[in-house]
Amino acid sequence: MKALVTGATGFLGSVLLTELALAGERAVRCFVRPGPKGTRLDALARAHPDAGFEPFVGTLTSQDDAIRAIEGVDVVYHLAAGLTGAAADLFLHTVVASKNLLEAVVRARKPPRVVLVSSFGVYGVAALDRGATIDESTPLEDHPERRDLYSQAKLRQERLFREYHARHAFPLTVVRPGVIYGPGGSPISTRVGLSLFGVFLHLGGNNILPLSYVENCAQAIVLAGRTARAVGETYNLVDDDLPTCREYLRLYRAQVKPLRTVPLPYPVTLAMSRLVERYHAFSRGQLPAVFTPYKTATQWGGNEFDNSKIKALGWKQAVPTEEGIRQTFASLRESSHR
Repeated sequence: MKALVTGATGFLGSVLLTELALAGERAVRCFVRPGPKGTRLDALARAHPDAGFEPFVGTLTSQDDAIRAIEGVDVVYHLAAGLTGAAADLFLHTVVASKNLLEAVVRARKPPRVVLVSSFGVYGVAALDRGATIDESTPLEDHPERRDLYSQAKLRQERLFREYHARHAFPLTVVRPGVIYGPGGSPISTRVGLSLFGVFLHLGGNNILPLSYVENCAQAIVLAGRTARAVGETYNLVDDDLPTCREYLRLYRAQVKPLRTVPLPYPVTLAMSRLVERYHAFSRGQLPAVFTPYKTATQWGGNEFDNSKIKALGWKQAVPTEEGIRQTFASLRESSHR
């Protein structure tokens, strides 16, 4: 069986390659965009010489590259997506790229199985009660235009996959990770708070932080791609024993570096966002509406998170949350001292 991994040298992608090798994959095509990223893939190939890592340099914004990448592939792990930038860039690298991949999939003589790596950002949580549990049955966002650009793009991406699946019936599994973290990843999720003018605004309070350690996340993705009964299903990927945002921030300050923090209770944050929204309307857009009540409710309203479905498939958390945080903070501490 031959696998294709898009976004193969990214933070999650490189760990996924390792987990595929450890799971016994012996033919893995690694889709990487043009650029100086060969060193990371070369190092992975040396570490796992039997995995048959095959570099494929191209871009999913090219239909021809997508078609060539799909040739002879049995399963696709689609991780590639835009993370930051202008709306046009995010749409191009998340939605347009996915459409090209999907066209290649459905045109294949034998369409491959597809595992789409989506996001918790697709859920519509603003209208839910604080503390409501998020599981796979939670409705998707009804008002993407009121969300951040990344969530908008990921929601459109997932809907696009489901539209193609409904029309063409290729085997599809969707996984939705929470906050993916680990050595080499982002230090503090915006669910915890935001840095502003040298001060960290702690906005998450005692909300549960839905962490997914990168190794645990990759193992769950491999399981979803190699288990027959996962076809047609959707899975939340989130770890056990999750900390609160306050606990995570406390550990970061103790183990990585001190931060000047200002805690803002949720009612205060909500009131401030209402003022920003009103001034945005009053000033006719001179102040961008980046901080609105809807975004506040989505990001810092606070929820519980259920991972029982991926556990029922056979996933077990390999790296305990306490150890994952320790390893992540040790890496951050080392980086800050270089």
